[in-house]
Parts: sequence; C-alpha cells; structure tokens
Amino acid sequence: MTATESVPAQPEIRGLNATQRVDGVYSIVNPQLALAKNGNSYLKCLLRDATGEVAARLWNCRDSVFQPIANAAFVRVSGRTEPYNNAIQVIIESIEPAEPSPDELSRLVPTTKFDVDEMLGEVKSILRSMSHPGMRALAETFLGDEALMRRFSRAPAAASLHHAFLGGLLEHTLQLLKVADRIVPLYPELNRDIVLMGLFLHDLGKTVELDWERGFNYTTRGNLIGHVVDGMFLLRSKFGALKASDPSALSATVLTVLEHIVASHHGQLEFGAAKMPSTPEAVFVAMLDNLDAKTFMAITNARRDEWDGDAQSAFSDKVWALETRIYRPDPLRPGNA
Repeated sequence: MTATESVPAQPEIRGLNATQRVDGVYSIVNPQLALAKNGNSYLKCLLRDATGEVAARLWNCRDSVFQPIANAAFVRVSGRTEPYNNAIQVIIESIEPAEPSPDELSRLVPTTKFDVDEMLGEVKSILRSMSHPGMRALAETFLGDEALMRRFSRAPAAASLHHAFLGGLLEHTLQLLKVADRIVPLYPELNRDIVLMGLFLHDLGKTVELDWERGFNYTTRGNLIGHVVDGMFLLRSKFGALKASDPSALSATVLTVLEHIVASHHGQLEFGAAKMPSTPEAVFVAMLDNLDAKTFMAITNARRDEWDGDAQSAFSDKVWALETRIYRPDPLRPGNA
C-alpha cells in the first residue's frame, strides 16, 4: 500500500482518494454495531458532508465508544482511507460526538439540487389550480405567510431517513403534489382539492418540529409535540383566520377532514399516526407519502451511478427503515446484467 498522504485541511468526501488521512467533523448516518468473523464488534456507518458520503468502519469498537455516537448527528473522526471492493472506505481510528462550528456546518449540511424558488412557484401553481374557491382561499392563507413559507422552503423533510437536506420538505411536498396531479384523474371518485391540500399540509408541522440551523435535529417542541399535532395546530389557525374574513368560505367538516389527513398520514398507529386513515383521500395521501419516502430511500441507498459492477458490493448495507438491503444494479444497463 502506498504511504498515506497527509492532508492539512478537512477533505471533502467527494474528493477522497484511496490513500489519505481523514481528520475532521462529519455527519454520521446509520451507525450500527456488527460482529466480525472473529467475534469482535465493529462500528459500521456512513460519513457525510455536503458533497457526498462514504462507508466507514471502526474495528474492535467497544460499547463505551459506540453509545455516545449512537444518536449523534455529527462526529469528529480521525482515520484513513483504503480501497475496498473497488470503492473507498474510511478506517476510523478515533471517533467522538462533535458540535460543529458555523463554518463547519456550512460544509456538512446537504442542500436540494433543485432551485428553491422554482419549486415553491410550482407548489403555488398546483394549489391555485384547485377548483373550490374556499380551498384556494385557504391555500392563500398559508402561501401569504412569508415567514412560514421561508421555513417551508428551507426545512428538511426528516432528520435522517428521507429528503434529509435543506429544501427537502419542499422537494418532497412538490413531488407528492406532482404525482397526485397525474394519478388522481385515474380515481375520479377522489376529491382532487382535498388530496392536494392534504398533501401540502401533511408535513407542514416539520417547519417547527425540526431544527436545521445547527444540523438536522428535533427541536424541544418537536420532541414534545411533533409535526402531526403541530400540523393540525397550523391548519386550525389558518382555517380560523379564513373563517374570520369569510364565514361561508368552507364548512367545519372540511376542517375536520383535512385535520384527519394530517393526523393519519403515517398510515399505521405504530408508525406515528394519531388515527388510521379513514377517508378515501386520507388513504390515498398516506399511501402516496409512503411511496415517495421509501422510493427515495431505496434510490439513495442503491447509488447506482457509483456502482462499478463488482458483485461483492451489489447490495447496500441494511436500511433499517426498509428492513432490507437494497440490490444496487439495474440489469438493463449495459454491463449490469
């Protein structure tokens, strides 16, 4: 092996080569303790910054080392890279939780690759295409709240599982609205306005549940209240403002049906739903939300553009949210069969 290179500044993950030092603060993703063939425990995880992510291992990892980082968002790592299965992995020598400085955080937090203003414009356009004037008026009470829209445009959709990057909530919501706009015509019995408004509202409480100024963590309110309840609070507040200006705009039943979508969009009680989806529109919203979130996780973990054809790396590490490992090759791509 070539002598390990010395790098004075923290290297970007995207630019790592197979023989260099890695010293600095990174985001840690999916840390797990596993057993090696010799029976010793080792840490496996992903290290991430704004440029990408890389697999990392700490051999002979004691529980006293693992527990402090098990729920950490960021870690300070010292180690080295080495080639493995035609890819690069980081062999960790030391690791501990870290609190990034503002400068470090700007290098660590990933951001949507799409234009935020354009995405927000698409969301507004779809919502303004609703047919019921009262529903359009309700949408405007949200869209006209500039502070809320700034948070909506910047928030991640989750702390770690899916769309965990700045602008992720907006990207996830827009994707759902666009998919629904194409699928709802196949189900003419569904009320399009209720579906679209429900999708817009379903995760809006994450604008207060999550903190993204110092990494993707839950706020105190997020831990104690959560986005499902806060989403209903937001809806009830805006609905009340609309009724104060136009008492005949929408009925109280509309509020109840929309609140039910927010309350039930996780689909199952054990997954955080306050109620089981019990209207056709609520079932549709929950299923569509699950579809986008899990498909995104599968695509992200497949990393097909990075797979080099080596059979030993054809499967990802286990993705706990999907309860499986993801098969990475696309058999119809040349050389992937």
